[in-house]
This record gives sequence, C-alpha cells and structure tokens, in this order.
Amino acid sequence: MNTWRNASLAVTAAAVLVLTTACGQAKDGGDSQAVGAARSAQPAGTGGGYGNDYGSGAGATPQGVAAKPGGQLAVRQDPELGKVVTDSAGFTLYRFDNDTASPPKSNCDGDCAKAWPVVSAPGTSSAPGIDASQLGEVTRTDGSKQLTIGGWPMYRFAKDTKAGDIKGQGVGGTWFAAAPDGKKAQAGAGAANPTQPVDPAGLTTRQDPQLGEIVIDKNGMTVYRFKKDSAWPMKTACTGDCLQKWPVVAPVDKNNTKGILKKGFVTFNRPDGIKQQTIDCWPLYTFSGDTKPGDTNGQGVGGTWFAVSPQGKLVGAPK
Repeated sequence: MNTWRNASLAVTAAAVLVLTTACGQAKDGGDSQAVGAARSAQPAGTGGGYGNDYGSGAGATPQGVAAKPGGQLAVRQDPELGKVVTDSAGFTLYRFDNDTASPPKSNCDGDCAKAWPVVSAPGTSSAPGIDASQLGEVTRTDGSKQLTIGGWPMYRFAKDTKAGDIKGQGVGGTWFAAAPDGKKAQAGAGAANPTQPVDPAGLTTRQDPQLGEIVIDKNGMTVYRFKKDSAWPMKTACTGDCLQKWPVVAPVDKNNTKGILKKGFVTFNRPDGIKQQTIDCWPLYTFSGDTKPGDTNGQGVGGTWFAVSPQGKLVGAPK
C-alpha cells in the first residue's frame, strides 16, 4: 500500500500541473474543503491580537514596513468567504477588530504595521462592486493617509506573498478579510443558493455588437483566454507580472452561472497556488485595461488574448 502511495505521489510531483486528468470531470466543491481546513488551522498569533509573529521578527521583510498602494480596487469571489476586496495587484485587504470605524481610527502601529502594512489612500480608486461613497481615509499618527472602507482602516498581510493569498483570515481572532462595504467577509457568504435566483450571475454572457455573444463576470467585465495556455493538459503561460495585467477569474459555483457550458467547468489549481475558473478546461482571465462593463480593450492584444464564447472558445481569433 505504501509503495503504491509513494509512487502515486512521485508521479503527481513530477507533473507540470495538477488536474491534467481531472479536467472535464466537473468536480464540485472538491477544493473548498481543503481550503477551509487550511484556514481554520491558521495560528491565532500573539502580541495583543495583531499577530506580530507574522511579518515581524524572523522572516520579516523590508517591504512589510512600507505602506502599500491600493490602486484600482477589485472584488474577488472567494469560494468560502464570498466577496473579498483586493488591491490592484490582487492582494487581499484586511480590517482589524481593535480599530474603530466611527470615527475611523487605526490602532495598528510599530510591529503591528510591519505584520500588517497599511494601504495608502492617495491614488486608490473604486471598482465595480464597491460603492465609491464607502471609500475614505484616516490620518495616522505619522501623518500619512490610510484607506478606509465603510470607515474601517485597510491593511495587507505580510505573509500574503502572491495575489489570491488570504493567510491573514482570522489571525489573532481580530483580523479578517474585508467585504466591499468594509464589514468582515463572512464564511458561506459566497455560496450560491440553488433555490433562489442569483443576480448577477458569477459568470454569464452579453451580446457584444462587434464580437457577438461573449462571457462576462459578475461585474459585467469581459472574460478572456490566452492562446499560449492549454486545456489538455491544463497549463497556464500567464504567471508573475502577467497576472497584474490579466487577473484570473476566481472560482465560480456552477449554480451561479447563466448560459455557460458546464462541461469542463472546473477549478484550476495553478502551480502558483491561485485557484482559477475554467470553461471546457480553458483558464479564464479579465483585463486590467478594461475599466468599465462593456469594455473589450483586451481583445486581440499581442495576437494572443481573445474574448471567450459561452463554450469556452476564442472569439475573433485568426484561424
């Protein structure tokens, strides 16, 4: 039994990507349990509830001290927590229970701010899914301006090293991912209820006057595919800086779609740890150059990026 298990693990480790054979089998919910277990196992941290063992002391980096730019905010649909606010680079934003929202006040300084870099207010803008009236700022003790949402000061987490990480959730029992209104993102808030209509759908379609029927996300933003990716086996050629221009489409519940092919509608566990939605096993993206619903500025970029049909095919790509 152990020999078989070791051989199986070796084959998995040698594979370029996970899900090479799982693609097209349309597994539902297979990943969220593992994610939930990992999150519930997060250490509570020490140091007055702000978790100063995360990002200060051993393993701390200079980047953990400087304020982080918010840029154009975005809303990511987390499979367990529902809608979660991210900065323009895709990093999760957090709120601290020891802060106050009315009036806005930050109580995270010193070592705390090393573990939880503040998100600066200047240059930050709203995005679909975030009411601009919820954005504000609070002046910190050093005179800098920190972003607030719904009055709550916003932070990043030093141990979140890549877009999509949410390692700060529940640390110290006081740190939580932020929802679009500044409240805590709640477990189960993103689960679709099949007995109730979902509006807007996580993925649906619209009729574009030039491209025809194309897939859009819950915010009305055009969804794209990259010609250098592959579906069989499932691979991504968009990594690192590429993801800042082409953010992945986060996993969407099948019940939260409309008019989309369900075959091969699976979650792609990327090698970088990010979870990505696919149609017919093709990884899906949005484009940072699309600033409002209806934009198709990513169409044809580099001759490799194209809008997606409801069947997951490239729209308007040369034959």
